[in-house]
Amino acid sequence: MLATSSRPTVTWEKLPDDFVLPDDPVDNINQPALAAALTESLQLAGRLPETALTPTNYGICATIDGQIIVKAPDWAFIPQVRVDREQIVRSYTPRLHGDIPTIVLEFLSDTDGGEYSAKQTYPPGKFFFYEQILQVPNYGIFDPATGKLELYRLDASGQYRLASADEQGRVWLPEMQLFLGVWQGVRENRSGYWLRWWDEAGNLLLWGTEQVALERQRVERLAAQLRAAGIEPEV
Repeated sequence: MLATSSRPTVTWEKLPDDFVLPDDPVDNINQPALAAALTESLQLAGRLPETALTPTNYGICATIDGQIIVKAPDWAFIPQVRVDREQIVRSYTPRLHGDIPTIVLEFLSDTDGGEYSAKQTYPPGKFFFYEQILQVPNYGIFDPATGKLELYRLDASGQYRLASADEQGRVWLPEMQLFLGVWQGVRENRSGYWLRWWDEAGNLLLWGTEQVALERQRVERLAAQLRAAGIEPEV
């Protein structure tokens, strides 16, 4: 049992080599695409340092009162890893291997409510683990079916509070100097809701296909201007 009446003892230890990690399949076919979309736009915008890690369904560990706990959020942003990547192939232990995640995200795929679980006894619920054990500054729960995003921020008392969105429905994450919000459209043949990043000026961080399309439009406009001036552009 985890301590419930007092603060549990949390230690940051390497996962034993013989520890059996869960080998469950991804809950939903959309989850890998949603996660990849978040990482790609950060990388293309130069917002993904070489030291950063954006794991998907990957074990993040802590030892609570001597018991190893592993949770695998659907997506996370860890700003700095301080060890060789070979040391974190199987799992990541904050403080031992690097920073606490800046944000973890869970994509709803069923109705069991596990993402909201504040259960303190072993094994603890996700909400309790991210809030009280890892103390992740930002915890998001996203429903791809409805486009609903709940972003919880850790307040000064160490409790999660539901963050308020701006007029566009976006939430500012000061740790990343970016807005996180919901966008509706098509990517990888999937039409629906996606989580996207916007910078402080409100500019959308683009995916690679969007950058290519913009460049194509720029070239076509330039070619049209040249033709209007009587100059045939080189192909």
